[in-house]
Amino acid sequence: MSMISLRALDLRSALASGPNGLQFGVFPIDGEPLDFVRAGSDRFEGAFYFSSPNGPAIGGLGVAAKATSAGADRFRNLRTAVDAWSLPEPFRAFAGFAFAPDGPRSEPWASFASAEAVLPMATVLRRGDDRLLLVAVPPDVDTDDLAKRLRSLATPPRPPYPNLGDHTLESCPSVSEWTTGVAEAVEAIRDGSLRKVVLSRSVVVRSDDAPDGFDLVSHLERSYRQCFSFGWRVNGATFVGASPELLVRFDRGSVTSNPLAGSARRGEGEVEDRRLADELMNSAKDRVEHRFVVEDVAERLGPLTEHLDVPERPSLKRMATVQHLSTQISATALPGVHILDLVDALHPTPAVGGTTRGAAEAFIAKVETFDRGWYSGGVGWIDAADEGEFAISLRCGLLEGTRAHLFAGAGIVEDSDPESELLETRLKLRPMLELLAAT
Repeated sequence: MSMISLRALDLRSALASGPNGLQFGVFPIDGEPLDFVRAGSDRFEGAFYFSSPNGPAIGGLGVAAKATSAGADRFRNLRTAVDAWSLPEPFRAFAGFAFAPDGPRSEPWASFASAEAVLPMATVLRRGDDRLLLVAVPPDVDTDDLAKRLRSLATPPRPPYPNLGDHTLESCPSVSEWTTGVAEAVEAIRDGSLRKVVLSRSVVVRSDDAPDGFDLVSHLERSYRQCFSFGWRVNGATFVGASPELLVRFDRGSVTSNPLAGSARRGEGEVEDRRLADELMNSAKDRVEHRFVVEDVAERLGPLTEHLDVPERPSLKRMATVQHLSTQISATALPGVHILDLVDALHPTPAVGGTTRGAAEAFIAKVETFDRGWYSGGVGWIDAADEGEFAISLRCGLLEGTRAHLFAGAGIVEDSDPESELLETRLKLRPMLELLAAT
């Protein structure tokens, strides 16, 4: 059944001219954003998806406009480029970025920039009860051809659970090397060189068959409804995940950030689950780790906001496999603030980097033996009012053919135990491993 019933004449006549030769049109639609992306991801140059827990979702196909940037000014440059598009309401641009300012540096990430913003040619936006098709046509694209491609999209069936045949797993670095790195980090913290540092590891899964990235996003979204689900496909590689952590939301002048730090596994039953939660809430080690992150986020939001509200005590955020200490920080943005100004100020938070920031980043560069790429960077969207939402790219993986690179990390503080931190990374890897390496 076709998702879109527009006639070519309707599309052409309804478009309004914008800057840079772009033409914009808005149409009601019955389809869901993720179904739209799954139906057309193999028919367009790029495919993009982002959804918020109990909030809006957007799915985009094709590239009407794109901007990339790298280096210390990457977010400022990206802001300038997106501003030039003069997006009308209710259009959205997708944006994503790497952990490091100089961007991905290894072959698996070859198609991903340090920071990138994309205005799709066709986007489905779910906002409340509304479902809208947003069309942006660049000067070199034939409107009739675009309409034909859109009309050909059929609502896809619910994806089956992945069955990828035999598979192999490779830890990078090896488990022993990673725990040695944790011990080195603890020693550096006790020497006073650091207060906290996040060390990450990667697991590479090789399978007989190649998974479809947006089918995996569909499974992740249903299983982890409290998370921000995302997918970004370019040149055959797809970055997917279901992140529990909001970097920043900017909505009608209100700014929200929800740092998570300090983690424990979920219990097998209600009694054990409650015991583990109580232990986490009362853990001096985890409370210290969490406080470092909250203090840093509040300090960095300060110059861009007013009426900053920082709760004195963390709450508990329970996910399917792990539970976190959580603090929701809120404020009001000062006039002229852009969502990318907030991203620039906050990234990387100590939840993915460490503190002090410079010392932690130097230690990560020395100890980690793989390229984080967009892992522990961010994915989100920007709207016509310069507002938007970004999640930290966690619980994620980069898919390229039959190979998948999965990522997880743990925050190391003075009282960290290498074996306990290793267990934490295994818990964080489970959402992706359960889909790609089921036996």
